[in-house]
Formats: sequence, structure tokens, C-alpha cells
Amino acid sequence: MTRRLAAILAADVAGYSRLMEEDEQSTLEALAACRQTVEGMIGEHRGRIFGGAGDSFIAEFGSPVEATRCAVAIQQVLAITDGPLPGGERMQLRIGVNLGDVASDGANLLGTGVNIAARLEEIAAPGGICVSGTVQDHLAGTLDLTLEDAGEKRLKNIARPVRVWRWSPDSPAVQSGPPGTGARSATGRQAGAVSAKPCIAVLPFDNMSGDPDQEYFSDGLTEDIITALSKHRWLDVVARNSTFAYKGTSPDIRKLSKDLGADYVLEGSVRRAGQRIRVTSQLIDADTGNHLWAERYDRNLEDIFEVQDAITETIVGRIEPEIGTAIRQKVQRAPRRDLQAWDCYHLGIANFYKFTTEGNLEAQRLLQQSRELDPNFAEAHAWWAYAVILGMVYWDTEPEPDLMDEALAATRAAVALDTQNALLYVLMGRVQLARCEYRSALAENETAVRLNPTLAPAYCGLGDSLSYEGRYDEAIAQFEKAIEMSPNHPQLWAFLSYGALTLLFDRQFEKALDWAERALEIPNCQYWATAHAAVALAYLDQADQAARMAQRLRAERPEFSCAFARKKLFYLKRPEQLQLYLEGLEKAGVPAA
Repeated sequence: MTRRLAAILAADVAGYSRLMEEDEQSTLEALAACRQTVEGMIGEHRGRIFGGAGDSFIAEFGSPVEATRCAVAIQQVLAITDGPLPGGERMQLRIGVNLGDVASDGANLLGTGVNIAARLEEIAAPGGICVSGTVQDHLAGTLDLTLEDAGEKRLKNIARPVRVWRWSPDSPAVQSGPPGTGARSATGRQAGAVSAKPCIAVLPFDNMSGDPDQEYFSDGLTEDIITALSKHRWLDVVARNSTFAYKGTSPDIRKLSKDLGADYVLEGSVRRAGQRIRVTSQLIDADTGNHLWAERYDRNLEDIFEVQDAITETIVGRIEPEIGTAIRQKVQRAPRRDLQAWDCYHLGIANFYKFTTEGNLEAQRLLQQSRELDPNFAEAHAWWAYAVILGMVYWDTEPEPDLMDEALAATRAAVALDTQNALLYVLMGRVQLARCEYRSALAENETAVRLNPTLAPAYCGLGDSLSYEGRYDEAIAQFEKAIEMSPNHPQLWAFLSYGALTLLFDRQFEKALDWAERALEIPNCQYWATAHAAVALAYLDQADQAARMAQRLRAERPEFSCAFARKKLFYLKRPEQLQLYLEGLEKAGVPAA
């Protein structure tokens, strides 16, 4: 046998057994006419049928674009063919298309590449098409085709999940919906659309060194950024093959965004002089052409791969939250009529990041609405659970066991929907920590870091879990990593505040005060950072300042007392941690009740 890469189209008749039982003769006649039409169209698109029996057939194409073009043409022709079956019913096909490695046994093809196409056909809707992610990567910029991202699917007898994209004759140009359900044109985007999964194109970084031999570094950096961004599952990232077609050019950003279906564009340059390297990068909103973020990095080039990894991690860690902020601002500015799941989700996150009682309750409401609108929206489930838990820790949501159970069930459902989404593990870890399931919380955050090393909240969550275990040095290293990676993250105050609490537990009171005061400079910081500062000042024997900080704390949260703190710190594992904190509050002058 020989092996090669091939595009495989698999098709069968939807409801064939039912049709045969109802009217065998008419069904066989309709099948013969259908097969004749399909065989002719496959030939016209330079494909060949190599297998199939009864109501099914399998064809090979040299190009995934041609295979998909043929599949769409078949479905469109059959959709307008007069119904040859009793009652005017049309014969409908389900079609799957995959690009993969196949083994050739004479005229027949075998292997996983063929099997995946057959499994995709099984989950396609009557009259519809399912294509694999490997096929979709080749369609962008080539076919004017609307595809619906169905997320990763477990296919029968296929070991690894397969990313699936769906097509149907009535797919809209842009369908409002969350990641995993939003449709996007393969060649273009709707200007100003915000109710869709955002897409980013990373252009090849320019080699400004004047030395062609340095191309490997700029190309490698670009490829690493594409790979790292793809781990942020709420983003679509244009495939490398599509963006590298623009290498060495200065494209018009708006035209490029239309061609690639990109909402945001990242571009940059690399310049090397001796053992020094300078990398610049900038993030552009394709709608407006405005720059959202720009930065320059200077490094000593000792270990080239370490430098490349460090720059990749820094760039991705900083632009991901910038895109999130831009999306939330667009959703907030958009009309509030007929909100879809995606709109409710981002409006909910925007309220969540206010870190107020009112904002938290509104976040819970909007995220619950998003869950109801789309039960398959993994992020909505997990963020709703986290909003509920944060309401228990900071605000007015009571830590009732049934609600705790519901929050955990929501995060488990989210992870089941997308097992490779690092953020979902972080949020499940936050829920488990509140439930005092310390070992599980630690494991979930370790999984998140492994899945996505550029996700700052994962390091914060890991630091929190390590802190409650009394592993303070390790915990502080994780908080420092989160802060360094994403200094503009909307949860930056939390990275600092949780770090300050860890430093208090470790009796590093001066450093704890510094971290708490840095947190207090951030506008959306909430009252616990003030409490941490009061405790640190009390242990530093700065009684007057501690008393003033305690007064500020009571102004921010009038009901704050030692009893209130004991109730809210229900999730602490080690009794000595709680005792140290409460004694510090008392020394600062916080009332007992």
C-alpha cells in the first residue's frame, strides 16, 4: 500500500430505511436518479467515487476546496429538484468532508482519513454538510461560504476529538451565537458585527535585520503566536497558510480582514543586532483601523528558543485580554434588542468585571440568560458558576449547599462541552476551592496551566490553591507570573490582592502592604484589598494608619466586622491562617461584630 493526503467526501441518503419501508420501488428509482446526478457532479469537480454501497458513496478529491465546492453544489441541486418520492418528498443527502492521510489499496482508499469523513456524514443534518477543521483551514479566502463552528466532537471509533464545521442551505451570513455555535463566512466578515466569535489574523512578523538568514526567527515567532492564541478557545485564529500568503507585503488592513474574515490583526517586526534582538508588535481593530495595543520588547539573545518562547508568552498574554475588552465595549455600545447568547455572555462579563454587588447580580442574571439561550455554550455555564461563587465570597449571595452543587455541576458541564479549554478548568477550580475541595482545585489549575501557558488567570488560580496549602513561596511565584504576563488584565487587582493575602499568611507584612496598596490603585478593586492593607499595617505596628485604613474599609463596606470576615472566609483551609487574619483586623480596630 502507498500513503498520501486526500480530500474525502462521504455521503448517504437521510432516512433511507424509512423511505424503503414506505415505498421501495419509488425510493429505488429516486436513488438511481440521485446517484446519476451526484456521479456527474463529482466528475465535473475532478473527483472520483471509490467506494460505497446501497444508499451511500465515498469519493476522493485532490483538493479540500474542490471537495467542499462539490458537496455544496450537490446539496443545492438536490434542494431544488422536484420531489420524486410519494407526496413530493425530496431525497436528501448527508455529506461529510475530511482532509487526511489515506492508504491506497489499488483503486480503494483506507484509513482514518476516510473514516473521519464517514463519521462526519453521520452527524450532518439532512441536506447539510459537516467538514473537519483540516478542511475549514483551507477554505478561508477561497470559498464564499458560511460555516457554523460546532466545536470539537467525539466521533464513533475515532480516538481524538475532531473540530467540526457545519453548512446548511439556509445558513445566514453571520449568525449570532457563542464560540462553538457562531457562523462566519469563510471569505468575509460583516463590518461591525459583534454577536459572533471574534477572529484574529497574525501576519508574518517582518524581518528588519537585513539578513535573510534571520527569517527563521521572525517566521518561528509568528507561528508560535498563532499556536498560543489558538489555545484561547473563545478566539478564532486564521490558519498559518492563509496569513503567510501576505508575507513581504503591506496589505490594506480592511481588505485583508474582509478576505480572511478577521476582526483583529496582529502585526510586528523583528530586528537583530549582534546578540540583541528587538521585537515590536501591534494589535489593530479591523473595523476602524485603530491601534488597540502596541509594545516593544528588547532581549539578549542567549538561548534563541527561550527568548522566542518568552516573547510569545508575553505578547499573547497581553493581547488576549485586550481583545476581550474591545469585544465587551462593542457589545455594550450595540443596541440591546433581541439579545442572543453571545451578547448576554459578554454583557454579563462586563458587569462581572465591575466587582460590585449590583454588577455581580446583573452578571449572574445575564450569564444565566446566556445559558438558557444556548445550553451548549460552555463559557456561559462556567462564568455563571464563578459569578455565583464570587457573590458568596464578596457580596450578598448566600453560600447555600444546593447552590454550591449547582455551580459545580455547571462547571463540569462546561468542561464536558470543551475538554481542551483551559479557562473552564480555572473556573471549575475556583468553584472547588470555595467548596473546600482543595486537592481537586489544585489539580484543575495545574491542568489549566498545562493546556494554556499564556492564560494569566490560570497562574492566579494556581497561586491561590498553593497558598491555602501553606506553600507560600510557590504561590507568590504564580501570582508574579500572572501579573507579569498580563499587567492590563481586568482582574489585575485580584492577582495583587490574592498575593497580598498570601504574603500576610507568610508574615511578610511589608510586602503584603505594598501589594495591597498597588491593588487599591486599580479602579475596579474591591474592598478585601483594603482589609488586607489594614491587617498588614496593624502587624507593622503602624496603629494610626491601620485605624484609618479600617475606617476606609467600613466606608466601603459598612457591615464589615471580624464576624463578617469570619463568615466570608469560609473557604480557608488552615485554622492558623484565619486566626492570623482576624487578629490583624482586631488590632486595626475593626469591630468584632
